[in-house]
Amino acid sequence: MENRIPVYQPTLLGNERKYVNECLDSTWISSKGKFIAEFENAFANYINVEHATTVCNGTVAIHLALLALGIGSGDEVIVPTLTYIASANAIAYTGAKPVFVDSLADTWQMNPADVRAKITPNTRAIMAVHLYGHPCDMQTLKEICKEYDLFLIEDCAEAIGSLYKNQHVGTFGDISTFSFFGNKTITTGEGGMVVTNNYYLYERATHFKGQGLDKDRQYWHDIIGYNYRMTNICAAIGLAQLEQIDSFLSRKIEIAALYKEAFKNSEISFHAEHADVNSSYWMCSILVPKPYQRDLLCAYLASQGIETRPLFYPVHTMPMYANGFAKHAVAEDLGLRGINLPSYPSLSNEQIRFITDAINIFIGESKSTTLSKHKVLDKILN
Repeated sequence: MENRIPVYQPTLLGNERKYVNECLDSTWISSKGKFIAEFENAFANYINVEHATTVCNGTVAIHLALLALGIGSGDEVIVPTLTYIASANAIAYTGAKPVFVDSLADTWQMNPADVRAKITPNTRAIMAVHLYGHPCDMQTLKEICKEYDLFLIEDCAEAIGSLYKNQHVGTFGDISTFSFFGNKTITTGEGGMVVTNNYYLYERATHFKGQGLDKDRQYWHDIIGYNYRMTNICAAIGLAQLEQIDSFLSRKIEIAALYKEAFKNSEISFHAEHADVNSSYWMCSILVPKPYQRDLLCAYLASQGIETRPLFYPVHTMPMYANGFAKHAVAEDLGLRGINLPSYPSLSNEQIRFITDAINIFIGESKSTTLSKHKVLDKILN
């Protein structure tokens, strides 16, 4: 059955078409044009940071942030294992080593105690990833970085609009990154942003992203740089999206509240925000009671026309990062039991009820049946 309710889709109801047409009419469609600076300035103002520079996607944003900090061969960067692969890959791009840490069972974010335990003389930075829109414990992570003289990087790909103690994520670290992929809270199709309050880091980032071009000499390149620039068309879409962000976030918080209410008397655990934070609920996510139920529930929901996806598999379990395998029990458990549910702003209340009813029916049937777990799905469907 073709999915009737996708796990995510962008909402393009503002000035996106108007601004893109301006790009086309002006012929400024590549990496120069007025919308790039306008988007950068508007984004910096929105999260209250001094400097922002656009890039072509969220992965290169992380790579660029690491390059700006001078991270390279022989260095170690501490990163949560429960994250999208880009967080770790970007570290590996520089020649540095990603060092994985476990998660907290309540917030699902990186465990500061495990961070402290993994620090070595080679550690240069901690990368805080605000998973699924829920902020990390930034106060503790900042204290650790200060104590050990480490850089603090924030991967905010999933967390625009998220607050820690009423301060926007992305403003705590030395340098931070955002993603604007098509399934993010605001999108440019493909795109990202690097932000910082440090002028020199900003200058280094912009230098690296533009092929290492000297500012004062045409076609003279004084470092090995990269072509990580965003197009004017993407920036135009991003600016139009940013104009609507308050309504997007408001609706996503409403959606999260409806999910949470629907599961309050069930065995489903909803990923709700904890003390001192405001989650942007990029993805509304749940845990099923038993690992075997996860894939069965996803298959059942797919049969009902509801698209889902599993939580990220812990990166330390993947072949290229599994050398010297170390157990991260909480992240492994979350990765086996977690599901991302449809979470986009235009999702209707009726669709949410349809989704939650289907989940509660499945959990009830899978709990009550005496059949083998492999027969549960057949029983529910038939």
